[in-house]
Amino acid sequence: MKPFSKPGGFRGGRFNRPMTPPDTHRINDFITAKEVRVILPDGEQAGVLQIRDALQKAQELELDLVEVAPQAKPPVCKILDYGKFKYKEQKKEAEAKKNRTENTIKELRLRYRTDSGDLEVKLKHAREFLAEGDKVKFVMRFKGREAMYTDLGREKFDVIIQRLADVAVVDERSPAFGRQIHITFAPAK
Repeated sequence: MKPFSKPGGFRGGRFNRPMTPPDTHRINDFITAKEVRVILPDGEQAGVLQIRDALQKAQELELDLVEVAPQAKPPVCKILDYGKFKYKEQKKEAEAKKNRTENTIKELRLRYRTDSGDLEVKLKHAREFLAEGDKVKFVMRFKGREAMYTDLGREKFDVIIQRLADVAVVDERSPAFGRQIHITFAPAK
């Protein structure tokens, strides 16, 4: 006996249903509700209509029926040009993405015995990052017996705070215990 006994090789009806659209909105024949509240292209409400009447009205206007509020009872559909609708939606998304600011944190590592020349280079990099609007995090790790010298590390951080006072403010400072301490600077307004 064959596992697929129906013609076409499929057992159930799940393959005969129309595929769901890849977009976020259901349009035209993909709307599953029996009744919908229809909004015309000029913003006027046409009231609650059967889905076939709403589709017919959209066809008369040569536009698409788009489900804009599927969670409402009954679902709200708008008659509009779907291509223009998607274009405007993409423009809004791109504008929102452009206006969003991402705070990145640049990490600089140093030791409690970092020499003054190397410290100057680290401070120069920190000033560049702060000028670009990024936050800067200085991290200091203590290995083995170096953990006894955390106070020297905090003194080094105090020097860094004084040197960056004109371009940055301290955003966060780690607690005074552990094998690692850090300090984060944010650009001054």
